[in-house]
Amino acid sequence: MKKFLHGLIVCSAILTLISCATAEGSGGNNTDYEGTKKMMVDMLKTDEGKQAIQEIMNEEEMRHELVMDNAYVKETIQETLTSEKGRAFWQEVMRDPEFAKTFAESMQTENEKMLKGLMKDPEYQGMMITVLQNPEMEETVLEVMKSKEYRQQVMTVMSEAFESPYFVAKISEILGSVAEEQMKKQDPAKAEEEKKQQEEQQQEEGGGGGGSGSGGQSSGG
Repeated sequence: MKKFLHGLIVCSAILTLISCATAEGSGGNNTDYEGTKKMMVDMLKTDEGKQAIQEIMNEEEMRHELVMDNAYVKETIQETLTSEKGRAFWQEVMRDPEFAKTFAESMQTENEKMLKGLMKDPEYQGMMITVLQNPEMEETVLEVMKSKEYRQQVMTVMSEAFESPYFVAKISEILGSVAEEQMKKQDPAKAEEEKKQQEEQQQEEGGGGGGSGSGGQSSGG
């Protein structure tokens, strides 16, 4: 296999020299270059070519070189993304709905994990509160809440929530407590009177039970 690889390199070098010489003689004709390129591509597509590349990638020295270059690759990507051309490129790409959807779906799981972690961070919580208190941000949020799509989404969430027995029971409990508090605020005297009536009724029920018990003992004697 190494012989094949060496032969591949030698052939490519020879073909390159021949194509350069031919190009110089013919005034820069690209025909030989295209032919050489096609030949190289065809060679790499063969089973032997693929196997040779796999063997190269499996070599310890080559893998070490690739790992060493990771820092360079990372730095290059960061510089590319933060440059003006990089930002313009991503802005243009994100306008494509299909790409934006695919990109968002691929990042969804990681984004959810990141957001859950950030929501527990006090510093992040404080920052979010500050952002939401910004008048411009508040206005934007209000505009979103007025939109038809947002209202439709809220209605869907509420419909799903009301299908939950636990949610319905909790809402009923809250509404009952609120109604009781409102009655107390509106007419304290009436609420107090109702409370006394309930207490008297409970006492009568207790006394009646005791009386019936005594009557039973007397008749028995």
